[in-house]
Amino acid sequence: MSIFKKGSKAYSIFGLKCPRCHEADLFETGSFSMQKSFDMRNECPHCGLNLMPEPGYYFGAMFISYIFMGWFSIGFIAIFHWLLGWSTAVSFALLIAFCAIFFVYIFRLARSIWLNINFKYDPFKAKGVK
Repeated sequence: MSIFKKGSKAYSIFGLKCPRCHEADLFETGSFSMQKSFDMRNECPHCGLNLMPEPGYYFGAMFISYIFMGWFSIGFIAIFHWLLGWSTAVSFALLIAFCAIFFVYIFRLARSIWLNINFKYDPFKAKGVK
């Protein structure tokens, strides 16, 4: 079984799908759309999962994003500066450009990870059984 098939956490996280049914998208627009970049659905249109259960629910996603980006930045600079021998200024400029381009996707990915930590896949909800 592939880790990116429907029913796996990786499918839901990287596909930005509902963690319970794996059918509906968490966000209305694509990750590289400039309209409604940070607007998330209030509930899943397929299974009805409340995606905004309480105020401050996504503070945990902020910590996930912070930890991920910290380790990613260290690895990124290590590769470009120490392994490839690029200058520090160029390595950091490239890191800043990467973060600017992928900021919205990283934001969405952190929220998807947080939802998948708190909810599990329910195949009966995926088939529309209430």
